[in-house]
Amino acid sequence: MTTATTPDPFLEDDVAQEAEAYLQLRDEYRRLNRAQRWRIASHATAEVRAVIAHIEREMALERSPGSMSAILTDGREKQAAHLDLIDRVFRDIARGRPRKVLITMPPRHGKSRRAARWAPLWYLSRHPDHRVMIASYSADLADDHGRWIRDAINTYGPAIGLSLHAGSKAANRFDLANPETGERLEGGLVTAGVGGGLTGKGAHLAVVDDPIKDAADAESPTMRKRLWDWWTSVLNTRIEPGGSIIVIQTRWHEDDLAGRILAGEDASDWTILDLPAICDSEDDPLEREIGRPLWPLRYGIKALEKIRRAVGERVWWSLYQQKPRPLEGGVWKWPWITDNRITPMAFRGIDLTRTIVAVDQAGGAGDTHDETGIIGAGRTDDGNVYVLADRSDNMGADTWGHVACRLAIELQADAFVVEDNFGGDQSAQIIRQAWRDLERSGETQGLLMPRIIPVHAKQGKKLRAEPIAQLASQALIHHVGEFPRLEGQLVTWIPGMDSPDRMDAYVHACTELADPMQEGLGTQHYSDQRLRGRR
Repeated sequence: MTTATTPDPFLEDDVAQEAEAYLQLRDEYRRLNRAQRWRIASHATAEVRAVIAHIEREMALERSPGSMSAILTDGREKQAAHLDLIDRVFRDIARGRPRKVLITMPPRHGKSRRAARWAPLWYLSRHPDHRVMIASYSADLADDHGRWIRDAINTYGPAIGLSLHAGSKAANRFDLANPETGERLEGGLVTAGVGGGLTGKGAHLAVVDDPIKDAADAESPTMRKRLWDWWTSVLNTRIEPGGSIIVIQTRWHEDDLAGRILAGEDASDWTILDLPAICDSEDDPLEREIGRPLWPLRYGIKALEKIRRAVGERVWWSLYQQKPRPLEGGVWKWPWITDNRITPMAFRGIDLTRTIVAVDQAGGAGDTHDETGIIGAGRTDDGNVYVLADRSDNMGADTWGHVACRLAIELQADAFVVEDNFGGDQSAQIIRQAWRDLERSGETQGLLMPRIIPVHAKQGKKLRAEPIAQLASQALIHHVGEFPRLEGQLVTWIPGMDSPDRMDAYVHACTELADPMQEGLGTQHYSDQRLRGRR
C-alpha cells in the first residue's frame, strides 16, 4: 500500500520508461535530415509538433554561433554569408579539428560581435570543460567582450546549459560550473589586452580580435614589434596541445600582425579568409563575382563608394580592401622622424631659446568628436625644432584648457599658439580661465601666464604642412622620444584627406618656431618666404 508521502514504485518506473523512450526518439529524430524531419512534422499532431519544436530549438542552439544568436535574440541577430563563414570555422574547431585561421575583413561588418562574443559563448556551450582566451588591442575592449559573454551566460545559461561558478565571475576571468550541482568545471574564459599577461591555465581556443587600435599604432615600428613580441612569447605559449587560434582583424599595415603571420615560417599552417569589402579576386572565399560587396544588404556599392570618398584611397585599400600599401606621395616619410629622433637623456644637453604649446581645438569631448591637439615644442638658436610632448586627446573645453596650461608650466613655455578659425577667441578665454584656476590652486608656481598667439589658417592643409615636412626632411625637426599616435598621423596623411588635430597642432607649433625672419634654418634659406602665413 502506498500513501501520499510514499513513492509509488510503479509510477516511477512508468516515468523513467517514458523519459527513456522520449530520449531515444529524440536521438533518432535528430539523426534525420531536414527533409525527413519536415515530413514527420507535417503529419504530426499538435501535441507532437510541440515536442518537435522543442527539439528543433535545441538543435538550432547547438548548430552554430549564428543559429544560437538568432534563436536567443528572437531573430534580431542577423546572419550573412561572411558571418556564416566565421561560424563554419568555429564549428570545425568545436568538432575537434585544431585550426589556425586568419580572417581579414573591413570594419562595421559584424566580425567582433560574431567572433569575439557569440562564437566563444557557443563554443563554451559545446565544451564547458574547455578554456577560451580573448585578446584585443586594449584590456578594456577585451574585458567588454568578457563582460558580454559573462552576462549572456547569466541571461541564457539555462537554455544553453551553462552556469558560472559562484566564486569566479569577473568580466576578465571566470570559471564555469555544473548547472545542477554548482561544482566548478575546468572550463572558463580569460581576457587580456595586447601586451598584457595571460597567466594561469592554458587555452583550448584563443581569439585575437582587433589587435591594432589605429593607424598610429600600426605605423609605429615600436608598437608593431611590441605586438609581435607579445604574440610569440605570451599568447602562443598559452595554447593547449591541439588548441586553436583565430586572428580576426582589419589590415592596417603591410607589416601588421596579419602581415607577419602571412610572411612567417608557419604561414602554410594557417587558413586565410581574406574578405575585402568589394570582391577583387577570383579566389574569393565566398566565391563572389568581382565587384560584388561583402554585405550587400547593409553596405551596397553606393554606400561603399561613399565611404571610399570619405576615408581616402590609403585607408580604403588598407581597412576595407585588406591590401595595405606603403605610403606613396605622402607629405612625411618615416626616416625623417626616426633618423632624427633623440632620447630624453640626450636632450638634457640642449638649450632652448623658445618653448611653446600649440592647441588645435576640437568640437567637443567623446569619440564622436575630433581630438583636441595639444603639442609642446621648442627651438634652439640654430633653428632646430624639438617636439617635446603630445597631450592630445578627446577632451571637452572643461578639460583641455587645464591640460594645455599644465603642459606650459611643465615646459616653462613662453607662448600658446591657438588657431582662431573656429572659436579662436573662445579658445583664448578657455586658456585664460584655466590658468587662473591653476593660479588659485598654486600649480603655476609663480610663473607668468604665457602670451597667447592667435593664428589663422589662411592656406590649405597641404600648403601648411609641406614647408614643415621639408624642414623635417632636412633633419631640422627632432622628436624627443616617441609619439606613436602623432607620428602615425603624420606619415599616413596625404593631400586631400582631412588632417587630424594632433597633426594640425604640430604644424602650428613648428611653423611658429621656424620663423623665416630668423637665420639658422639650415644651409638652405627660404627666399620665397614659404613659411610665412602658412597657418
